[in-house]
Amino acid sequence: MSEASTRVAADALQRFASGVFQFHELSREHAEQTARCLVRADLRGVGTHGVARIPIYTDRLRRGLVNPRPALRLQPLTPVAARLDGDNGMGFVVAARAMDEAITRARSFGIGLVLVQNSTHFGMAASYLLQAIDAGFAAFVFTNASPAMPVWGGKVPFLGTSPFAFGAPGGHTHPRVVLDMATSVAARGKIRRAMQRGESIPEGWALDASGRPTTNAKEGYDGLILPLGGPKGSGLSLMMEVLAGVMSGAAFGGEVGNQYIDFDRPQNVGHMMIALRPDLAMTVTEYRARMDDLLGRAAANPRVDPEQEILMPGEPEARLELERLEHGIPLSSDELDMLRAEGERAHIAFPW
Repeated sequence: MSEASTRVAADALQRFASGVFQFHELSREHAEQTARCLVRADLRGVGTHGVARIPIYTDRLRRGLVNPRPALRLQPLTPVAARLDGDNGMGFVVAARAMDEAITRARSFGIGLVLVQNSTHFGMAASYLLQAIDAGFAAFVFTNASPAMPVWGGKVPFLGTSPFAFGAPGGHTHPRVVLDMATSVAARGKIRRAMQRGESIPEGWALDASGRPTTNAKEGYDGLILPLGGPKGSGLSLMMEVLAGVMSGAAFGGEVGNQYIDFDRPQNVGHMMIALRPDLAMTVTEYRARMDDLLGRAAANPRVDPEQEILMPGEPEARLELERLEHGIPLSSDELDMLRAEGERAHIAFPW
């Protein structure tokens, strides 16, 4: 972190966040699910999707823009597919239910697919990959998002910085593979966080409103965030609009509400959750042995820098999670003040 920080125990932060959301009328189960996703993001070093976002979620709850008690409605489509109407509930709750339904279908049929409409921002996509992996399944998680990137060659925000997310159980030496990456050069949350802290951003992340390259975080956030790999990132984000937006019945094509700007309407975010049995063509033991072989050989590749270890997708985050579970999650003084204010509003003491 760029400034002095204080470490807070993950379990204390989890209880605190859950209490705050219960104060805002979420059920205990839904509040705990929401808090669990936020804290896990901080544990894994994805602070842009962690507890620092609590104020925007509670603000939208207070404004009536998010339904604290959604009536989730599941519509079976085929034996392996369904659509879930999130009833404008917390995205963490809606997405977790959708992945549960996809896993249920995959358990019986080898694959399960759930489309989601009327959801909201669901935080870190890896939360739902880990949910599937813990149940023994491989998974894809797709979502669309509010406009922040141009279509390649365009000059106005149209596409979201929607993540491409895939996960699978591994073997004994590498327990899992977790790929969760923005389709932009950098996640929008990183630019927002730099803006909040008065920090600059690297060149090549964004353009200002006039289309000029900028290292000013606010100019970049108000302008255009650049897609990863130029037309490749733009194409991947357009794919998210098709899968998670068009197919689900949710908003799409620049119509998804921005949770920080659009206070006149719900977001209507769309998701697609796919769960896959990794052992369809072989036994679980064979699958795990083959994954050990693949990941072991990948990690043993000759290195450009002999001192730099080759890590698999999700491995740095998994190591950081273990360290922070033991030593606590570092929070800046601004984040501590923000959480303390949220606690005072909810009549809950902040655990620090």
